[in-house]
Amino acid sequence: MVDLFGGSPETTPLSDSDVQFLDTTLRDGEQAPGVSLTPAEKADIARKLDTAGVSVVEAGSACTGAGERETITRVADLGLDATVTSFARGVERDVDLALDCGVDGVNLVVPASDRHIEGKVGTTRDEVVETTVELAEYAKDHGLWLEVLGEDGSRADLDFLERLMDAALDAGADRICYCDTVGHATPDRTLDAVSRLAALGPTSTHTHDDLGLAVTNALVSVAAGADLVHATVNGIGERAGNVALEEVAIALAHGYDVETVDTERLYDLAQTVATTTGVPLAPNKAVVGENAFTHESGIHTDGTLKDDAMYEPYPPETVGRERRLVLGKHAGRAGVRAALDEHGVDVDDDELGAIVDQIKAISDRGRRITDTDLLAIADEVRGRERDRRVELRDLTATSGGTTPTASVRLTVDGDERVASGVGSGPVDAAITATRKALDIDATLESYHVDAITGGTDALVTVAVEVSRGDRSVTMEASDADITRASVEAMLDAFDRLLADDPNPATVA
Repeated sequence: MVDLFGGSPETTPLSDSDVQFLDTTLRDGEQAPGVSLTPAEKADIARKLDTAGVSVVEAGSACTGAGERETITRVADLGLDATVTSFARGVERDVDLALDCGVDGVNLVVPASDRHIEGKVGTTRDEVVETTVELAEYAKDHGLWLEVLGEDGSRADLDFLERLMDAALDAGADRICYCDTVGHATPDRTLDAVSRLAALGPTSTHTHDDLGLAVTNALVSVAAGADLVHATVNGIGERAGNVALEEVAIALAHGYDVETVDTERLYDLAQTVATTTGVPLAPNKAVVGENAFTHESGIHTDGTLKDDAMYEPYPPETVGRERRLVLGKHAGRAGVRAALDEHGVDVDDDELGAIVDQIKAISDRGRRITDTDLLAIADEVRGRERDRRVELRDLTATSGGTTPTASVRLTVDGDERVASGVGSGPVDAAITATRKALDIDATLESYHVDAITGGTDALVTVAVEVSRGDRSVTMEASDADITRASVEAMLDAFDRLLADDPNPATVA
């Protein structure tokens, strides 16, 4: 059996590679259905890519329209360390439009497979080579960094692909790119194609995930000689998406000790792109999914508490994350005790056993266990009632006018507080008012709503995760009024975060 990663004569060990990234989240990623980024959003993502150490940022496709050119210009004017490029088709006008945007370079795409040459463009192989040479010379004459991409290269005749890319390099292109445009290729095909191109000059690789092989094909490409990987954050892109930047970066860092980007910034990047594009991360997504460093199983939790590396390939801090221990039907004594310790709740062995039993019973009914449940169970088992520091006395919210408003009346350590706020909706306005009334330094990490009964008078449950300093709690509240449920969940969270702080002055 051939070992693709260093054992084959056509490859070199990945540990010896020097790899960089071209990020195409702003171009290929935006081509995912339903995704449309504003100039400000693209600029924000571009800055974070640059801060993370991405070498090339493809800002968009200048031929798309005036709005896209405005966006590309904005990214080009940011003064990034990264090379900023525009995608360009094989026509001179696209190069001119890119030049007008002030980019550093262009990613010039030309047809490589006969399916594209004859069926899409309606030309011949010889004409494609001729046009590519002319455009490469034109781009270089105008001072642009140039990468030539052979579209659908994975389905091209490799003798022709080699001829086309060799001509592009001879015409002055800075690099050439192998494109698995439709995610068609196997690792063996990728090895064959990239090793031939890398022998000609600097070679990039552009892989898609239609067969679930995007990361494998990217790594095979590097082993075959590619030194620039095209990728998108979270793997967002057309159809099944592009290769995920964070996955390739971690595979190289963890598996082969190859540094590409600042991995501690990967989770923040992932969250930014997920929020901005409206494409949420799957919980089981590698590297950045919610469950990647979350443990519920009693065996796994116990092992993780004894040894951080017991059930994790690398520390969560590597990618800017934290480990989470959650409670459910698989929870064990060690995990429950650790969760109680986080809240400063001390229990004996008998009490712990009773708490574990109740957690399992609740979970068996299909409910997830929040901090609200855990602490309520602990209070019940220990026969204790807790004095609240923060309580809701009155809530009013209106959304009939142009600006939703809300007001709240609270008591904090017995003192009455009143505040009002505006927002994008009544819930947002009410939470703004609540924050004003409390005036404590806390962050709303997540907000989730579930309807738990049917009909127009449905009872909803709102779950929130709120952090303060190095502590976080997840609380939930149920009500027919989503605004009241939201405020009560927030107040429960604030109250729990303040429970171990005896100083009233911490609530200004």
